Amino acid sequence: MTVRFPEDTVDGFPTPPRTVTDADGREIRLCEVTYDDSDALTAMYLDFDPEDRAQGIPPGDEDSIREWLEVVMTGEALNTVAYHDESPVGHVMLVPDGDGSYELAIFVLQAYQGAGIGTALVRTALGLGQREGIQRIWLTVERWNRPAIGLYEKIGFERTGDDSFELEMSLRLEPVE
Repeated sequence: MTVRFPEDTVDGFPTPPRTVTDADGREIRLCEVTYDDSDALTAMYLDFDPEDRAQGIPPGDEDSIREWLEVVMTGEALNTVAYHDESPVGHVMLVPDGDGSYELAIFVLQAYQGAGIGTALVRTALGLGQREGIQRIWLTVERWNRPAIGLYEKIGFERTGDDSFELEMSLRLEPVE
């Protein structure tokens, strides 16, 4: 797959660690995460509502979740997690695609959706990516998922492909000097 990227760059994203207060008044801690956090993330994904699974991810059973996390949390992938109290409630990953670009995927537990956590997670992950020298990020989103599309557009993603039931969106980060 060849991803197109906008010419204009986007800048001004915060980096982890940081704390935000969501729209429901909850204090949410946003952290860069490592494979050591995989048990907590596995538990989060086991609680993930099957209705919120998209494109086959996250997987539904514990062994498959652990195998999937091993792939997305190793190598050059970057991961940011949102914690409420001591439990993860959201996870965003930037996974290298082999062409010098990174694919973004985000998951927020249903009880925490609609409170601004997804926006904070994506913005923080983009800041981490920018700090690490990543310049091209893309994602796919199901056409019917208007809240997600709106979030991505608000952050700076542009629609770059719509040949299937999914939209392709991408952005180019301003290089760090």
